[in-house]
Amino acid sequence: MDEFEAQNPGIKVELISGPYASTKEQVIAGAVAGTMPDVVGLDGAWVSDFVKQSSIANLSELMAQAGYDDSELASQIQLNGSTYMIPVVNFVYPVFVNLDLMEKAGVAAPPTTRTEFAEAATKMTDAENNVYGWVLPLSMEQPNGIQNDVMSWVWASGGSMMKDGQPDLTNEDVRSAMEYIKGLYDAGVIAPGSFSMKEQDKVEEFTNGRVGMMVDSLAHINLIRERNPDLNFAITALPAVDGYTGKRGLPYASWGIGISATSEHQAEAWKLVQFLMSAETNSKLSSIANAFPGNVNSTPDFVQTDELFGAAFEVFKTGYLANEFVGLPVAEELMRLFDEQFQLYLDGSQSLDDALNNAQTAWMENFQ
Repeated sequence: MDEFEAQNPGIKVELISGPYASTKEQVIAGAVAGTMPDVVGLDGAWVSDFVKQSSIANLSELMAQAGYDDSELASQIQLNGSTYMIPVVNFVYPVFVNLDLMEKAGVAAPPTTRTEFAEAATKMTDAENNVYGWVLPLSMEQPNGIQNDVMSWVWASGGSMMKDGQPDLTNEDVRSAMEYIKGLYDAGVIAPGSFSMKEQDKVEEFTNGRVGMMVDSLAHINLIRERNPDLNFAITALPAVDGYTGKRGLPYASWGIGISATSEHQAEAWKLVQFLMSAETNSKLSSIANAFPGNVNSTPDFVQTDELFGAAFEVFKTGYLANEFVGLPVAEELMRLFDEQFQLYLDGSQSLDDALNNAQTAWMENFQ
């Protein structure tokens, strides 16, 4: 903040920080009372409610007033065509591959297409020794597997689960991805226990060498290294539909930033946002957070010194950030509603048409 204040005489910044849980409580309380700070850290899951409450400002309007070129932003969280949150740093979810299991199975290289992934998962699976090609967490208690491990297959091939701001779960992109996962499930290449498995269970299975591949956050790289220093693994992009040549969507979570709708200093607040999103400052922030930048022209220091993060950064630069749950109303509940129907499809209790139609109907009740 000292650097920002030096560049902007007359603007003073009072920094208020705290752990995630207390920050969320403070921001929500401030939104209700109209005492939200001028510039506020945001989780994408809060955006929809804050926009409905008219608590956060329309950043598209502020960017236009400032003549800001938003082409350098890696992503923007929008509702009704307007931006309300800008991700400052991003924690992406590529594919982790156990290289020793891959070599043992005779797989020449990490898979890049769905066909190659299915073949690799089949070769890596050794059920007698409790080793499986892929791991899929679908716990309804913690349903983010639908976001990170299921819909990610849709986004990796440029697809979408939405249309004109409304759910579109019966489209061919979603159908294709669900059929593909069902094929892996029926083939027995997914680690047992998916329906009760959580993200931390998935990471444990991979860390202990019982799973060949998983979709996971880069935030877990150092945790995996600490728990199993001998694990030989690599990072690659999520495979796409065979023949797809476009950019691949990359699931992500982010720390974002917004501006209070009741702030009396919105122009000054925007100057701080612009400073944080500049290429130089954003490089520093992403390096500190061990995350990827919100500015497409920024490069964190660690990608030059860490081979795995460097590989992941290449995946990041050649794809695009994709998480359509960010900004949706009751996002976690939407995941849970889809999860319920998807599990019934996987275990053969209902058809794909019924699963998608039921999920579509349940979602639409939250978009009225």
